[in-house]
Amino acid sequence: MTDEGVLDEISRLLEQDDDADDALRRVVARVAEEIGVTWVGIAFVEDGTLTLGPSAGTPDETRRTRVPIEFHGEPVGELVADGSVVTSVLARVAELVAPYVLIGWDTGGETWQP
Repeated sequence: MTDEGVLDEISRLLEQDDDADDALRRVVARVAEEIGVTWVGIAFVEDGTLTLGPSAGTPDETRRTRVPIEFHGEPVGELVADGSVVTSVLARVAELVAPYVLIGWDTGGETWQP
């Protein structure tokens, strides 16, 4: 997973006029299609713990890479991928999905702006 084209495609997937859940499902499905990637999941921070949300593929925990997802410097989730992944590309995907992951994050009643 190294192609800028993949990142551009993920950006386009996120811009489609759907809800956040659908957008995140499309993203994990697309990343899981990459050669060498066996599984991808997004976990949401809920009450201080990570809760797995959308995922795609077949897990292989022996080859797991985790990247934090932050929104305005606050942890809101984690992007997890198994297989051959480039951490810097995975980190960029985490940046792209951060506003969508925030929707699943408990804001504690605070107003937020994406």
